[in-house]
Amino acid sequence: MLKPNALREKLEAGKPTLSTHIHSVWPAEIEVLGLTGYYDYVEFVAEYGSSGLFDYDNMCRAAELHDLGSMIKIDQSIMPFLAQRGIGAGFSSVLFTDVRNMEELRDCITAARPDHPDYGGTYGVATRRNSYPDYDSSAEYVKKVADTVLAFMIEKKGAVDILDEILAEPAVEMIQWGPSDYAMSIGRPGDTGHADVVAAEKKTFESAIKAGVAPRAEVGSADEIKRFLDMGVRHFSVGTDISILFQFWKDQGEQISRALQGE
Repeated sequence: MLKPNALREKLEAGKPTLSTHIHSVWPAEIEVLGLTGYYDYVEFVAEYGSSGLFDYDNMCRAAELHDLGSMIKIDQSIMPFLAQRGIGAGFSSVLFTDVRNMEELRDCITAARPDHPDYGGTYGVATRRNSYPDYDSSAEYVKKVADTVLAFMIEKKGAVDILDEILAEPAVEMIQWGPSDYAMSIGRPGDTGHADVVAAEKKTFESAIKAGVAPRAEVGSADEIKRFLDMGVRHFSVGTDISILFQFWKDQGEQISRALQGE
């Protein structure tokens, strides 16, 4: 049975979406997120942390229990494998990283689309979580694979240089600006406030909105969303589990330490 893709439904209906990032593979984090009732999907940043294929299955199960969509952010270096295993585990969206040109972009699309004349991809028939209990190539199976939302990081100079061409590709359904990688790619590592980086960010969001491609903004808190809302951005991802924990532990540790010293 084809499960609804929460993120796709919101995108096609023109509705806003909210997500957050997690490094942890502990499914309880996803369950707690679902219990808040405020989030449309959860993004597992597999590019940054350690994980295994069993973790992918368990995270997707937890998301589905709470009607959450799920996104996996993957390394470019082993992109086809991770994209296909992520889709097979049940992730409803794949976020591709480090695209620099149209050839790399199309490689990502091909890996994530069904091996079917209507889609021209390389994802074939496999008994994975998204195809249980049947091992077949039914029309529903093909539709299930094709239903995956494809999102792309715009974070390299090469991608910004050909942004209009990227946004014109029908399979590109969502984009995410990456200032840190972009700054590094133009020779200004860490300088995300540089005028060239700020100009590239503005170009990315404005061009995506003009092209009818959903741009998503990553923010640290609700206080940061106004400037994006003013641009017309309606898709957000707020916070990252490891950063939230670090900040809490740092702030509270400092305050308690001072109290223990009599301050």
